[in-house]
Amino acid sequence: MAKIEDTVSDEVLTSFSTETPADEAPRAPRAVLNVSGAAVGRRKEAIARVRLVPGGGEFLVNGRALEDYFPNKLHQQLINDPFKVLDLLGSYDVKAKITGGGPSGQAGALRLAIARALNEIDRENNRPALKKAGFLSRDARVIERKKAGLKKARKASQFSKR
Repeated sequence: MAKIEDTVSDEVLTSFSTETPADEAPRAPRAVLNVSGAAVGRRKEAIARVRLVPGGGEFLVNGRALEDYFPNKLHQQLINDPFKVLDLLGSYDVKAKITGGGPSGQAGALRLAIARALNEIDRENNRPALKKAGFLSRDARVIERKKAGLKKARKASQFSKR
């Protein structure tokens, strides 16, 4: 009986390793393909048309720099997320034209457009990481319309019994 327990415990000890994924060597940065890509992204009422060209990471949004067009750091981070996931930060020049919506909707539309353009450039290598991060999904939430007889979409006037 003791022999069986020893073999079982030996098997269990050998099946686990002390190495963690963090101990692995860092991945080499992805190779930048000399291919440009274009895509359209939408979020709420905003529409973003994007063109990616291999370059030094220059952003032009409606003819202005990214920091000028989106002064909010959260929006800038949101827009750069697809590049960070693929280790391609600073590898492509981005030229974007955005219409409609507010700052958050425009930032979301730009992120979707960039992710779709990166997917178009190298579908085989880029798609799994972008899909896992959720960057290729269109956020379908839009403002609910106002209904007749109500003050807003769902807000009714105060009810009085008498």
